[in-house]
Amino acid sequence: MKATPARVVYFGTPEVAVPPLQALYRSGQDVALVVTRPPKRRGRRQAPTPSPVAAAATEMGLAVTCDLADALRVEADLGVVVAYGEHISDEVLERRRTVNLHFSLLPRWRGAAPVERAILAGDTETGVCLMDVASEIDTGAVYRRASTPIEPHESATELRARLCELGIGLLLDALSEGFGDPVPQSGEMTWADKISPSELRIDWSAPAEHVLRLVRVGGAWTTYRDRRLKVLEARLAAGTGQPGAAGSISLVARSGDGPAPAVATGSGAIELVTLQSEGRAAAPARDWANGARIAGGEQFE
Repeated sequence: MKATPARVVYFGTPEVAVPPLQALYRSGQDVALVVTRPPKRRGRRQAPTPSPVAAAATEMGLAVTCDLADALRVEADLGVVVAYGEHISDEVLERRRTVNLHFSLLPRWRGAAPVERAILAGDTETGVCLMDVASEIDTGAVYRRASTPIEPHESATELRARLCELGIGLLLDALSEGFGDPVPQSGEMTWADKISPSELRIDWSAPAEHVLRLVRVGGAWTTYRDRRLKVLEARLAAGTGQPGAAGSISLVARSGDGPAPAVATGSGAIELVTLQSEGRAAAPARDWANGARIAGGEQFE
């Protein structure tokens, strides 16, 4: 592929796809069109809200569409995909070379949730690939890749942001220097299915490190007095031993800050840092514990 294509069609939808679009724009790349998913309602009574990519593109004065067919109605040399969230038809792929930033070291973690699956699996390394978009999802040959360690306490949101920055570097370098010949994927393939809400329910009989991985993914939840409770932030509890059966709640003294809630797991215990009760805003776990007035022997379900 030649260096520096004259015109680009950009495909993206969520917040993570905004920085690459902004980087293309700031670099002087001619973005002919931005294709994104249709507006979504955030609540039953709210008007549909444009995607983060649509909002950013409009602010930059770029043309935006939610109709994939429009991608073939403009003159362009290259399609760039970042978390578009919808299948791109063979008609589009056959008529225009299209590349994708995928947040894993392919062929490990093909699919919708590569960052989350890497954390849940306990991977110590991941990366980003600049690849051809093929008819079969995430099977295209790779132009460039970059790897990075996964930090022990890094959340999926934090890791995804770092991978995005690495991917921007790969994309801009390829546009400047030329893409070269892509290399077919090789090695063992693993699949990264989208994370379901049921998977995010905490199993307190699992070891503490497994529970913390789930919290790092985002959206982990449990139930307390028949109401859902999200665990937004947690850490290993130091010096508490094994405070009862799995799911048992105890209060750990912290100098100057008041007692903090800790929960027994199948092996070890975790200290809760930030929680969100059903229908309420996120709050420090200490405040939640004060309001809940936890009785001795109570457990999360």
